Amino acid sequence: MQEAVDTSVRALQRRLSELIPAGHDALVAEGAPVDMVGTSEPPKLISAEVLEDATVRVHRVSEPAETGFVAFLDGTQTSHVLCHADGVPVIVGTVAAVIRLRRDRRMTTWGHTTNTRVYAPLRLLSDQWRRPLEALPVSLSDTSMQEGAAVSERPYAVRDAAIHFVQRERERVEEGLAVRWCDTMKEPLFVDGGISDIAQIVGASQVVGVVKSHRTLYAEGEALRTILRLERGERSSVFRISSRKRGTVASWYLRLRENTGRDPMWGLVRVEVAHRPDAALAVRADEVSRWVLAEASPLALPDSRWDKMVYGIRDCEEFLRAVS
Repeated sequence: MQEAVDTSVRALQRRLSELIPAGHDALVAEGAPVDMVGTSEPPKLISAEVLEDATVRVHRVSEPAETGFVAFLDGTQTSHVLCHADGVPVIVGTVAAVIRLRRDRRMTTWGHTTNTRVYAPLRLLSDQWRRPLEALPVSLSDTSMQEGAAVSERPYAVRDAAIHFVQRERERVEEGLAVRWCDTMKEPLFVDGGISDIAQIVGASQVVGVVKSHRTLYAEGEALRTILRLERGERSSVFRISSRKRGTVASWYLRLRENTGRDPMWGLVRVEVAHRPDAALAVRADEVSRWVLAEASPLALPDSRWDKMVYGIRDCEEFLRAVS
């Protein structure tokens, strides 16, 4: 049996110090965490084509709220500064994803993936640094280019580019698990986040994406005000989201919890399903909304995002923390 390799930040730093003793001073004490620094999108509004009504309306979701989900998919990422090579920050990133299956109210692991990589712009590094980094017991990803353009030499730009690479790697492992599910299972899967970026599953009827963050709101004017006024158990009309970079999905907003006296985003989620415009679209939206509402209990406490997070996704996060 092959011995497990320690890929923790400290272990990689120790190995790097053996490979390049002159670089001791470049190693960062304990590996400074840098996740999500400078990666937030600016808030924006985008009008979307309404599929269900002439304009965005409020729809009351009928009771009882009964779930159809049998499994939940979520992923995590962590990034730390491994060292500064010739002043260039080198990042070590670990990503993981899991599908937790629920049977008879018990959660078990259906599938789990994790990997660790080192991220650095190789064009900016001397051979004195490149060779030791290539000798580490993890894969080395070149971050020299991002979206067809060379990454700036500015250290913060290098760092932020690496974090984007880590995020894409997280999306890749999540996609791999989702594709495996769709290839072998027919039962509904709850995905934490959107599904429009996953080309291989965007048309799968058994996958539902639930988005908790709203940097982009798909409404303007009166349509936006209608969405922000939703009460618990109400959803918006179904609309279409599509772009050249993403697949096309049917989507709608749903209020999980009453937000009286709170932020208008409190308890508000956006649901994504496969885009199949037909007479059954409203029926599908009501059905999936009942499933999501049912998952709002029990509360996902003590998580600070409990107003939008369902317990099955919290279970995924606790599993990933335990095995990381």
